[in-house]
Amino acid sequence: MVPFRMDMDNHKDIQLSCARCGASSVARTYDSINASDSPELKAALKDGSLFLHECPHCGANNLIREKLLYHDPAAKLMLWLTLGDEVLEAKAREMYAGIDGLSDYVLRFVDEPGELIEKVKIFDSGLDDAVMELCKHLTRLELIGEDKVLAEKLADAPFRFLRIDGADHHIQFAYPQDGQMQLAEVGFNVYEDSAGILRRNPRLTASLKGFCRVNTDWINERFA
Repeated sequence: MVPFRMDMDNHKDIQLSCARCGASSVARTYDSINASDSPELKAALKDGSLFLHECPHCGANNLIREKLLYHDPAAKLMLWLTLGDEVLEAKAREMYAGIDGLSDYVLRFVDEPGELIEKVKIFDSGLDDAVMELCKHLTRLELIGEDKVLAEKLADAPFRFLRIDGADHHIQFAYPQDGQMQLAEVGFNVYEDSAGILRRNPRLTASLKGFCRVNTDWINERFA
């Protein structure tokens, strides 16, 4: 079923088996969250705790992977964690296409909790996720340079936006390499240059209408 209400939080309890001890316990999850009405749930989403359930039997933290619609009416933002459910996405596109007031919304599908967390952080920082994907792409290319070995290592490595920091608004990314998380920092001018590239390319901006995915695959299809 496609959640239709965008002005309320809908929760449910599920049975979750612990990955460590195998015991079953009840975990609370949410079908939808309204950021304006429930800032505490938004905070739990951003720090990741919304997607973790502590096993009462052994204390292990287990990842909750359930579908979730995140709605921030003040920011005119709707992010849908669909877990790649194509049937749900087709229904969502059909239903929400006819709703008045969404023409100036940012509408995105995401596949994993980590992507949803990153998107909320990006938009909360006053940034644009499409521009950020191009910024990440350029940062990856700068790191690789002419190093073919590093290019192979980073080919599928996900870059995640962490924060924008300092008076000069440096942007920080995290990415995995050789089993460890690495940090990359770029100047805000890289973001501004990326924004300029997108503004000058109507084909790119046209691809952002309605519910869509904006991720590494989206940028690679257009700049590979």
